[in-house]
Amino acid sequence: MKLKGYAFIIIAAMLWGLIGPLGKLAFQEGISPLEVAFWRAMLAWGFFGVHAAITRQTRVQKKDFPAVFVFAVTGVTLFYGSYQLAVSKGGAAIAAVLLYTAPAWVAVMSRLFFKEPMTPAKLTALALTLAGVTGVSLSGGSLNAIGENLSLFALLAGLLSGFCYALYYIFGKHFEGRYTSPNIFLYILPIGAAGLCPWITFAHKTGTAWLALILLAFLSTYAAYYIYYVGLRYLEATRAAVTATLEPVIAGIIAYFWWGEYFTFAGYVGSALILMSVVMMIWDGTRQGSGEKNDKNEK
Repeated sequence: MKLKGYAFIIIAAMLWGLIGPLGKLAFQEGISPLEVAFWRAMLAWGFFGVHAAITRQTRVQKKDFPAVFVFAVTGVTLFYGSYQLAVSKGGAAIAAVLLYTAPAWVAVMSRLFFKEPMTPAKLTALALTLAGVTGVSLSGGSLNAIGENLSLFALLAGLLSGFCYALYYIFGKHFEGRYTSPNIFLYILPIGAAGLCPWITFAHKTGTAWLALILLAFLSTYAAYYIYYVGLRYLEATRAAVTATLEPVIAGIIAYFWWGEYFTFAGYVGSALILMSVVMMIWDGTRQGSGEKNDKNEK
């Protein structure tokens, strides 16, 4: 069952890997990053809304409204906003490094809230993941920002984006079994998008821009999140978070063939480290599963 979970998470990571290329296509058509984020949320809301209506999963219990609101603010408004601020103030490379501190945040919060054990394999995989993402991020982007222009504000904004990103895993576990992803995203996307409005200047959009935005909303948001939360049913939050960090590797491969972008030696080493961490998590999960079966057989 865990292998099925890893398969779902990897597919979701592949779809998230399209975010950069599709966003870049929209940027070339004159759409600002924050407007891209807004339309990604609003158009995906439409897809999730149709899904929720067809399956008749449109209600949320009143007692869960506070958690839904917090999820919307942190998962859409603050996440998109803080990440854009980190990019603008500290550079894309350091922003990406700080964003992918998410697995470390997930490991800590999963231990606190879900009592998930911190095995040696998990700790090693987390270290490999963070080192690998650093290598991938430092292979391009505003490298000078790391040594010269990184301010406390940029550092805090980047860490906030990683923390908010990690909350997707935590809220996914919190709502698991009670609500489907269409049900939850039906509420969080419009609330989060509304929080982005004060920062947006809407531009005229070409047909190509709309195509990029629609694909971004359908493939990289609706389909990716739906598939991801299916996978989360079979995996612990920490394992899912580490596996999903295949996203920057996949994004790099797509960018190479689409835009002719490529990594430096550090980037390829980082990609290898991320793959090693994923293999380690799969191996550890399979080993634990075999151990549990043996214990049951002995009983």
